[in-house]
Amino acid sequence: MLKGILSISGHSGLFKMVAESKNNIIVESITTKKRMPAYSTSKISSLEDIAIFTATGEVPLKDVLKRIFELENGGIAPIAPDLSDSGYKSYFEKVLPEYDKERVYLSDIKKVFVWYNLLHENDLLKFEEEVSEDQKPEVIESETNKEIGNTLSS
Repeated sequence: MLKGILSISGHSGLFKMVAESKNNIIVESITTKKRMPAYSTSKISSLEDIAIFTATGEVPLKDVLKRIFELENGGIAPIAPDLSDSGYKSYFEKVLPEYDKERVYLSDIKKVFVWYNLLHENDLLKFEEEVSEDQKPEVIESETNKEIGNTLSS
């Protein structure tokens, strides 16, 4: 879901990587669709690699976004410019009660909600369950299907 979605320090919004060259990558804004180069001197983070600190370890950003999605029944996160700092923190605590209050800063919390809404508005929140081999449905072939398959492959 978050593969290829990037955050670039010094630039607002989120980006998709479009192309690579020797000294930079070309990215496209997910909101404006404008392209620009991002250089190796910029701090570029893939959302797929980001995790939130908790009391017991880390929770991948993908899981945090999914919790917000479930809490909001698929809607956008109710953040507003006039929301107080304590409002952000209490809402985030509903999403991730075990988050590490010492290492997760208010700016991180705000960024998670902004990213969630950007991804939601651009229809990039896809939470398909990954199916493991033992969870895949078993295909049972009838004798007729086997005969048809054998006839077609001959």
